[in-house]
Amino acid sequence: MFKKLFLAVCLTAFMSWAQDEDDDDGFISVDDAAAHPAAAMASDEDEEEDFSSTDMTAAQRREQAERKKFEEEQRLDEYANSERRRDWLRNRLIFQIGMGSRYPIMGETGMGMGLGAGLEYILPYGFALYGSYGFLPKGTDNDFDEWELEGGSGYKVGINYYLFPKNPLHLGLSVSYGTVYFDHDIKPNEDNVRPLIKVDGLQFDALITYLTNEWYYLQFSIGMYYAPKLGKIPQTNDKETDNPSFRKKEIEGMWNGEWASKVVGKDGMSKTGIVFGIAIGYALPELFPDDTEKRRREREKARERSGAAGR
Repeated sequence: MFKKLFLAVCLTAFMSWAQDEDDDDGFISVDDAAAHPAAAMASDEDEEEDFSSTDMTAAQRREQAERKKFEEEQRLDEYANSERRRDWLRNRLIFQIGMGSRYPIMGETGMGMGLGAGLEYILPYGFALYGSYGFLPKGTDNDFDEWELEGGSGYKVGINYYLFPKNPLHLGLSVSYGTVYFDHDIKPNEDNVRPLIKVDGLQFDALITYLTNEWYYLQFSIGMYYAPKLGKIPQTNDKETDNPSFRKKEIEGMWNGEWASKVVGKDGMSKTGIVFGIAIGYALPELFPDDTEKRRREREKARERSGAAGR
């Protein structure tokens, strides 16, 4: 008898505890729902809020993923821009016009200048190949109005090496070959034109160049030319000479074995001299960009199109 009573008490206590658990977990019986409709409605609203919260979280995740993708693309674009700021001297084709020693000739006491155009391609690591072609306009002699100065043309090809790719102002060195110096014969011909004398040789220049990722280009140069032929001063009784600034000295139509200078200086044109020049140009964008730079350009074009469509 005592055992049955003990079991009944335990069973009653267990059922009471189970009912309390059900109430705490938020489960409401049908009878309770009928008795308490407000509680049932609150429970339904809670369930709807849970489902709505789940949907919003998914949307937020999608938005977050899109934002991360956009930020990553922006970061890559900034990296591409930063790369171009760090190296503006690679794979650039530049069209140039200028005057002076590099375009392509200079002479006559350092004041005469040729006018010309050039083309330069900058390779990676700061090296560049360039060439120029230009002309000397025909003019009037400053001392004798009845005489004219003959015009002509010249050329130059060379290799440049640029320093400081991270700075818009790039110092550089250049070695070139071509027409380096000119002068005019002191004696006019039968047409009262003083013939042009020009020589080829080597030239060494220091360069100061302004170039960024934009199109504009500006360059100053100063250097020295070296024309070996002008250093060969002919001696008496030499039958021939390679120096174009000397002629055979004749007396009464006969050569007496001596040589005379064609120019004002008695020693002819100097084999070395200081020269300088200036040029402006149009620099094309990098011709062989990497994938990051391609992406940056595509995004830039897309932004321009969207801006034009918005207007």
